[in-house]
Amino acid sequence: MKKEVLIHFLFLIALFALVTLVKDWFDLIYLPFWFGGILGTILPDVDHLIYVYMLAPKEQTSQDVAGLISKSDWKASLTLLAETRSERTNLIFHTAHFQILFLAFALLVITSSGSLLGRGLVLAFLLHLLIDEVVDFIETGNLSNWFNKIQISLDKEQMRWYLIANIVVLLIFGFLL
Repeated sequence: MKKEVLIHFLFLIALFALVTLVKDWFDLIYLPFWFGGILGTILPDVDHLIYVYMLAPKEQTSQDVAGLISKSDWKASLTLLAETRSERTNLIFHTAHFQILFLAFALLVITSSGSLLGRGLVLAFLLHLLIDEVVDFIETGNLSNWFNKIQISLDKEQMRWYLIANIVVLLIFGFLL
């Protein structure tokens, strides 16, 4: 669990520091951007709690996690969620079709709201999903869990291009808009 959290926050700090440098956002008025980034890094993991409590509450891992949470043993519950991450293949946020819909939402937030908190939140949310995709690709050699609801089959080269496209979109959203 510590490794996963560390990876997400290191990438968050790196991306947000770059955006801050490039855009010259060195004033306290830009602090909401960073707060949004922290929130946006945490929010995608709510997906695992939705799975535990709504999508598969009868699964043994879900019951174990719910039991730990009911005892307020947050550390053990988060550790169990991290260790059993690969068991949850039917998540809502961790899918390609959600990611595509969220890209449209992120574009709307970034281009029309002017909210630094919202901009930081959607940028970090996208970064979190991208990191999870890359980790899945490295660990399993595919992104089948991400595409299982839209019945698209990509070969390894197409998966790489999908990841590269997501990186490019993230950079465009972070730096150009």
